[in-house]
Amino acid sequence: MNHKDGNKQRIKKPWPTKAAMEQIYDNGLWGTTTGAPYYSGSGSHHPDIVAPYINAVTLFLNSFEDPISVCDMGCGDFNIGKQLVPHTKNYEGVDVASNVIAHNKKMFQKENLKFHCLDIAVDPLPVADCALLRQVLQHLSNSEIQSTLNQLRGYKYVVLTEHLPEGDFVPNKDIISGQGIRLKSQSGLDVLAAPFHFKVKEARHLLSTRLDKGRGVIETILYEVY
Repeated sequence: MNHKDGNKQRIKKPWPTKAAMEQIYDNGLWGTTTGAPYYSGSGSHHPDIVAPYINAVTLFLNSFEDPISVCDMGCGDFNIGKQLVPHTKNYEGVDVASNVIAHNKKMFQKENLKFHCLDIAVDPLPVADCALLRQVLQHLSNSEIQSTLNQLRGYKYVVLTEHLPEGDFVPNKDIISGQGIRLKSQSGLDVLAAPFHFKVKEARHLLSTRLDKGRGVIETILYEVY
C-alpha cells in the first residue's frame, strides 16, 4: 500500500444521517428521562419552550374552518406532536430513526395518526397541507437541507423552527449532519438566504423564545410556499 492509499483510508467519512440519529437516541446523547427509552432533548420537553410553541401552532391550525393535514418531519419522541394531533385532519409523524418510530407506533395510536421511518432529504414524503420541522434542519448538512427544501415545495405551508444565535450572525455555514448545530460557529439556518434562496409567497413570524445564559433564540416562522 503506497502513502497516498494510506491517507485515503484514514479520511473519515460522515456517518449516514440515519445511523447517526439512531445512535443519538440509543445512547441518550440528547439526554434521558424516566420511564421512556427515547428522549428528544430539553427543546422537546422544557415547558418554557414547549408551551409557547404548542400555543402558536395550535392557533395556526385552528384558524382553518376545516382541519388541515400535517406532516411532522423529525417528530422524535412525539412529546410535542401528540399535543397537536387533535387539531388536525390527519397527522403524519416522520423520523429517520427507526428505533424511535417503532416505539411511537406502539405508544401513540389514533385514527388520524400514522408514523413513517423516512429520510426527509431523499425519501418520498406523505401528502399533507402543512409541514412542521421543529429544530430538524439545523442538524443537517447544507446539501441535505437543499434536498429537503426541494421536497417542501409539495406543501402549501411550512412551519419551520430553528435555534439561532442572538444578534448578527453568518447564516448557513455548512456542517456534517448529526448531533451538533451551527450555533457553535455563530451561525444558524436562514432558508431565504444563500445558498438556498427558498422562494415563498409569504413569511410570517410566529414565535421567538429566548434561552437563558446567552444560549440563543428559538425562532418559529410560517412560510406559505409557491
